[in-house]
Amino acid sequence: MNPTLVGLLAYVVLITAVGLAIGRRVSGTGDFFVAGRSLGPGLLFATLLAANIGAGSTVGAAGLGYENGLAAWWWVGSAGVGTLALAVWLGPRIWRVARDHSLLTVGDYLEHRYGASVRATIAVLLWLGTLAILAAQLIAMAWILNVVAGAPRWLGAVAGGAVMTVYFVAGGLLSSAWVNLVQLVVLVCGFLIAVPLAIGNAGGVSALIENAQSVPGHLDFMSNGESGWMYLMLLAPAFIVSPGILQKTFGARSERAVRTGLLACAAALMLFAFLPPVLGMVARAVAPGLESPDAALPTILTQGVPAWVGLLGLAAVLSAEISSADAILFMLATSLSKDLYRRFVNPRATDRQVLRVARGAALAGGVAGVALAVVLPGVVESLTIFYSLLGVSLFVPIVAGIHSRRPGVGEALAAVAAGVVALQVAGSPAWGLLFAAAAYTALFLVRRAMSIKHDNT
Repeated sequence: MNPTLVGLLAYVVLITAVGLAIGRRVSGTGDFFVAGRSLGPGLLFATLLAANIGAGSTVGAAGLGYENGLAAWWWVGSAGVGTLALAVWLGPRIWRVARDHSLLTVGDYLEHRYGASVRATIAVLLWLGTLAILAAQLIAMAWILNVVAGAPRWLGAVAGGAVMTVYFVAGGLLSSAWVNLVQLVVLVCGFLIAVPLAIGNAGGVSALIENAQSVPGHLDFMSNGESGWMYLMLLAPAFIVSPGILQKTFGARSERAVRTGLLACAAALMLFAFLPPVLGMVARAVAPGLESPDAALPTILTQGVPAWVGLLGLAAVLSAEISSADAILFMLATSLSKDLYRRFVNPRATDRQVLRVARGAALAGGVAGVALAVVLPGVVESLTIFYSLLGVSLFVPIVAGIHSRRPGVGEALAAVAAGVVALQVAGSPAWGLLFAAAAYTALFLVRRAMSIKHDNT
């Protein structure tokens, strides 16, 4: 059997065993959803960074580097900018609200600020969009197994889906936080070792620059092709209000842990953002005729570095995809069990019943993600669907809810509707955000004017 494949399988067994062992400590929804609010800054940093470095940040970013060069930095770099804004602005504020009112999910927060109708609307939208990002992680895993062992795409998606579903269903956030710590160590070591060796095997920095100069725009940092600063409008808002990220911060033990963990994560993302695009550029130099840009990273890790480094690098990429996938299952599980089941289907559900539904939702989400991974075209295309929908539907209601003393249900629903419609019509998250903000502001001013008029009479 292929020794690289054997090594990857051994690593997968290891992280699954860690997740199952931690899962035995989960006794209720408090542990499953917010890890008992026990995460310190180090563990919060690890689970946030591991969740944020996924298919898009590795396979997708390397594919963009293969096609567009240095401008691909903005794909992950924009996520770092959004995380920085979350650290210094929204994160500590929403954590205090969650702590003071015992909120476990973003749905809890939305109902606390607006009401049940907003909670239900967002929950349904997130289920639709979240399945697309889960599919992206599984597509990336499938590419790894395809390059390493020639496995068909459907088999790679099924294998990856099975692993992340098993350990997440066992222990929720508590399991994934500790598994993410293991994955993060492998991830950082793998990329820090693989990048210089890949550059060296490609002829060194000078040869890489010379090859990039022969490809129009490959050394342009601000924009080239589909990559560049325009990713800020797509990714930064989504990373400020992502339920998977916010709900992980709800698990922090203090406001200081929230701020420190998020700041460290933002800095790490902006530094890491250079590594996959560089590997993509190396792949362009040594294998210019790849069938798909998504194959750039697994190709360079199997052909452009020594075998042991390739194994470590592939394990790092696999870590990234699985850790992001479990964060997505986290959103799916909490959305269905807390935001829909307990709130609307069975308000008297016991803690044990909610936990059972959460695990069932994670299992169903894993199966649906595998099915989508077989039919969607690629990593970046799948992620774009999710990030666009997330930003235009959640950004305005969450931010306005934090800063407004009297947020209205009508304003929130109007913002969601206007943002989604504008996104579909114009095809741009920037227009979606603009129309969402305009709809919220217009209704807020109308309601305020009517209130003043009523008070005067």
